[in-house]
Amino acid sequence: MPVRRATPDEAEALWNIRNQAIRHGCKNAYDAQIVMAWTPDEMPAGYRKAIIDNPFFVAQTQGLSTPAATGFLDLKNGSVEAIFTLPEFEGKGLATQILAAIKAEANSRGFTALTLASTPNAFEFYKRNGFSLVKESLYRSEMADADLRCMEMRCEL
Repeated sequence: MPVRRATPDEAEALWNIRNQAIRHGCKNAYDAQIVMAWTPDEMPAGYRKAIIDNPFFVAQTQGLSTPAATGFLDLKNGSVEAIFTLPEFEGKGLATQILAAIKAEANSRGFTALTLASTPNAFEFYKRNGFSLVKESLYRSEMADADLRCMEMRCEL
């Protein structure tokens, strides 16, 4: 299951992975109306720009011609962003591979630590992968028009 850099022409497929992962994984963490508002079918214009401007990775799996997992290193903030896996591929190590690629990229660029804001359902995944809780907070999502409970985390590289 190779990890590679995403291309801008994959933006819609990656947005779909994001939405499916949030709708599936966050259904017990946030109200259903908030989850649906947070995952609009129409991709925001800035999403493709994130793919162009940052090391944005995808993982593919056998039998699937499109990516099954995504994630990227936000170069401006030194943060891990948007690690999402299609629900049918959860537990197969794809997110771990994406995170490893992000850490390697960060190392190669001279970062000494990474941060992230985890949803409650992903907290244990990040903890198993070297991140420690800094504090619990509320993240303002303009898309969802809500304050989302999250865990701010940090990993020394």
